[in-house]
Amino acid sequence: MEGKAVFSIGELARRTGLPVKTIRFYSDEGLLPPTARTPSGYRLYDTTALARLEFVRTLRELGIGLSDVDSALTGTATVPALAQRHVEALDEQIRRLRLRRSVLRAVAKRKSGPDEVKLMNKLASMSDEERSRLIDEFWDEVSTGIDVDAALIDWMRSAKPTLPDDPAPEQLEAWIELAELVRDKEFRALVRNMSQANAERRAAGEDMGPPDASQQEQWAAWREHAQSELDRGTSPDSPEGKVLAGRIASALARDGQNPDDPAYRAELAEQFATFSDPRAERYWQLLAVINGWPPVPTQHPAAQWMIGALRATAG
Repeated sequence: MEGKAVFSIGELARRTGLPVKTIRFYSDEGLLPPTARTPSGYRLYDTTALARLEFVRTLRELGIGLSDVDSALTGTATVPALAQRHVEALDEQIRRLRLRRSVLRAVAKRKSGPDEVKLMNKLASMSDEERSRLIDEFWDEVSTGIDVDAALIDWMRSAKPTLPDDPAPEQLEAWIELAELVRDKEFRALVRNMSQANAERRAAGEDMGPPDASQQEQWAAWREHAQSELDRGTSPDSPEGKVLAGRIASALARDGQNPDDPAYRAELAEQFATFSDPRAERYWQLLAVINGWPPVPTQHPAAQWMIGALRATAG
């Protein structure tokens, strides 16, 4: 080593700012083998070792584990390959940290107790695949064994909750509420009853598939009419209610049905009531919040007004 600059561990520590204990640990682990030793057995390192130590330090500061640092030094793995692997691991860690932050924000906002905190953390930690599976299981239970329109069920199933990597507190709260809703036995029974009603009307010859554009436009016009009367404080049993009830009955009457028949109007009112539960509407409102869709305004009050108008004209 004559004529070549060498450094003791203490000198390396002064040059790099690393603790002597850390440098000795790296050397003991084989990441920084000594260049030579003094007659007394003290380890010495040359400028190449100094550069190697700086490289080890950089990798460690980036969070690279000791085994991967050794792979980079020995050439059994390239630094870009290691970097890519650690980027992916960091992305997952960041995703989980963001979810934890959102859970804590929601806990603080809702003033949650221990049991709710535990449930919220479990639900928030679900992957997109697990969330999708929960929704699929829900639709399986509420439709299996019932001859409901297949296109309608496929349409319902296609809407899946997908939380962003950094969900807003309201998105996380919406997912937790949706998960609680689809796990609720009463809600499952309600939607299964809706499926049964769909199957019965389908068997009677009605088209019970997903609404087309014209049907959606028609329903929107009825709801707008009902909402405007509701806003004015008009009663469903008013002349205005009778007018709207007549339009609805005439539009939905099938062959052989008399739109003016009180029994038919009473039947329509019950059909509307079956499909206008506010919890079913809440399902879609929560999905909109979770997925960042346009808000779904409540239609329940207008639907109740229409039901009242139909019942009022049913005698």
